[in-house]
Amino acid sequence: MRPDNIQLTSDPDDFAICAGMMAVSDPWETLGLGYDQCLKAFDGQFKEVFVLKNEAEIMGFVIMQTQGTFKGYIQTICIGAAYRGLGYGTKILEFCEGRILKYSPNIFICVSSFNKDAIRLYTKFGFELVGELKDFVRKGFTELLMRKTVGPIVDYKTGS
Repeated sequence: MRPDNIQLTSDPDDFAICAGMMAVSDPWETLGLGYDQCLKAFDGQFKEVFVLKNEAEIMGFVIMQTQGTFKGYIQTICIGAAYRGLGYGTKILEFCEGRILKYSPNIFICVSSFNKDAIRLYTKFGFELVGELKDFVRKGFTELLMRKTVGPIVDYKTGS
């Protein structure tokens, strides 16, 4: 199956589907974050939510932060269980990179230290570890802050 496209959404019904996808997936399941907590991930200013669809079905999604010190932060990526390991995570990362590099030379992402498949994907995609955030989401768990960069913020030419 090939996805039709990646599209921006602000539809609460899409958010509900995506939160449901998160709640039964790692890292959220291991961290003990249920549906209601996952749904809160869509709240707040300066977020863009894009869904990856195949016809009418949401196959995966991404939430990005577009403003602030860490603008270009990929807050959440989730691929539906039936679509994992088929290259859709890479497709979403490529989309994010193209979008973020229009306004920032840096792309940030956090990943749970136990999420080995995601760490492998992000490393292969060019992200490097820049720090550890112990007890960040839940006590006893560590989040790894990773960055992919094309240069410093000063003198970065945006809009290219």
